[in-house]
Amino acid sequence: MLQQRVVLALCLGLVLAKPPPEKKDRVHHGQELSDHPHDDRQGFQYDHEAFLGKEQAKTFDQLTPEESRERLGKIVDRIDRDQDGFVTQAELKDWIKHTQNRYIYENVDKNWKDYDRDGDGRIAWAEFKNATYGYYEGEEFSDLEDKHSYRKMLARDERRFRAADRDGDLIATREEFTAFLHPEEFDYMKDIVVTETIEDIDKNGDGYVQVDEYIGDMYSPEGSEPEPEWVQSERQQFLDFRDLDRDGRLDRAEIGHWILPQDYDHPEVEAKHLLYESDKDKDERLTKQEILDNWNMFVGSQATNYGEDLTRKHDEL
Repeated sequence: MLQQRVVLALCLGLVLAKPPPEKKDRVHHGQELSDHPHDDRQGFQYDHEAFLGKEQAKTFDQLTPEESRERLGKIVDRIDRDQDGFVTQAELKDWIKHTQNRYIYENVDKNWKDYDRDGDGRIAWAEFKNATYGYYEGEEFSDLEDKHSYRKMLARDERRFRAADRDGDLIATREEFTAFLHPEEFDYMKDIVVTETIEDIDKNGDGYVQVDEYIGDMYSPEGSEPEPEWVQSERQQFLDFRDLDRDGRLDRAEIGHWILPQDYDHPEVEAKHLLYESDKDKDERLTKQEILDNWNMFVGSQATNYGEDLTRKHDEL
């Protein structure tokens, strides 16, 4: 029974460990908000996809201008979290991050009922443990040969669950459970991401990552074959860019710098752009009316699509 549940959890892409591929990229990259150029002279498709997400932007493109403005008004009400009648840059940024991570929330929603067994809208650690590992207190994986590995996975999952559980009651809200399943997307989970990375790579158990451990996580040589060029390049990367204090090993801070780099903050830049272009009275916040007055930058419609098509055709002539 336990083996079946563990296989199921792996298929769902959850938190149990998998063997590393030939070359593993542990770096969490910030994603582009749109594949379209960010040039308002060519249209607002970039802004639409950044603000709505790609799939929702396509839906709005089929609406009339009246329908688009009406739906935008409802979105504004959701963005204004404190309901003070204004949308700040921070609220805009949070909304854009949420829409860009919608696939994560949809994945959580899809699997929610597998863990929320009592249907109370929250997932207790006991619910997750029993659903994933399929045993109750005291049974201790008695039907498995490799009990030690599964105990380690259980302990690792419990530690991550506790880190995601901000109020410490061992019952996860939907947001906390999302942080548990996708810790790299949440700032307050960065420490646990670093800890788990060290555990995966640090073979001698000294709490650091040496260059051979760093390479060993990406590449397993076969026999006496020479190292591929990309492996030699990674060794140099370790020396030049990963090992910042040049002591021959990576500490926690250096590992965090490597796997969770401070990339160009696309949601922050887009939030500033939308605010600047819509803030008529320059008070550094937007009213609902200011957003609706500039609705065609935030969302598309049949009319804006038609206009952009005409512009593109004119440019091609």
